Amino acid sequence: MTAALAFGALTGLGIYLLIRVLMRPRPGVATMLARIATGQKSMSTHTITPLEASSGLGQRAHSTLAEWSDRFEVLAAERGWDLGRQGADLSLMGRSKGGHIAAKVATALGLFLVAPFAWTLLRVAGVPLGPTIPAFIALLLGTLGFFLPDLALRQEATARRRDFRRTVGIFLDLVAMNLAGGRGLPEALLAAANVGDHWSMIRIRQSLVNARLYGTTPWAALGDLGREIGLPELEELSGALVLAADDGAKIRTSLSARAATLRRRELTEAEGKEGEKSQSMLVAQMLISTAFLLFLAYPAVAQLLSA
Repeated sequence: MTAALAFGALTGLGIYLLIRVLMRPRPGVATMLARIATGQKSMSTHTITPLEASSGLGQRAHSTLAEWSDRFEVLAAERGWDLGRQGADLSLMGRSKGGHIAAKVATALGLFLVAPFAWTLLRVAGVPLGPTIPAFIALLLGTLGFFLPDLALRQEATARRRDFRRTVGIFLDLVAMNLAGGRGLPEALLAAANVGDHWSMIRIRQSLVNARLYGTTPWAALGDLGREIGLPELEELSGALVLAADDGAKIRTSLSARAATLRRRELTEAEGKEGEKSQSMLVAQMLISTAFLLFLAYPAVAQLLSA
């Protein structure tokens, strides 16, 4: 009876959530602004392997996933969904909201079907197993599959954000060098962004070029980029450039100091991580030594207890 009530409640909750998702709400001001800001389809590219090209399965799977991505992108725009921190991570990784939601749904559906498939095989093999346990396992796997892409996105975005911070320090040094050479601040920013072809430097260069096309200031574009990808260092840099845009000498000193601060922070974080690894190694060595001592002392203790 308890299991039946639980399954009934979960089924009703699932139907209610499905109806809420599929129903078209009355659009408010925030929803309309979200539609204008994010109402665009995914335009991501994909390079398939020769095996996928020969079989055709990879291309069909990619087409299906792309179609889901487009539909979820439109749905997210219509509903005005703001993913918050995940939105900044997706922007940093160059992915769309629809593609991420489609990956979540596909992973959840795939893991959800694992338990019924295994249960069917066991029933065919003659193993007497009721449907209650596989149903609970399917729900747990489906929930895990729904949140698994979020964890993967968080780890990838953390690594990329750390790499971007390193690039910001190098970018500040380059800007200071260009200012020392007599360039103006906007020209120094664009010249520093044109030095390398790293993905983070290309992102900065695109922001600066778009600022020139749209008629906005480069420091405002850097601040917008920092807020978009969730990088406080760029926002702080934008504020410093706004305050000191008319004083080349002071801004040059400030940029050099900020670059040195970023390097010291990165060095401190690296030292902290290495210290954590050293402590983990010490704990592992202590556990191995304790287990070895117990292994040596076991025969003597066993003889004393048996005597």
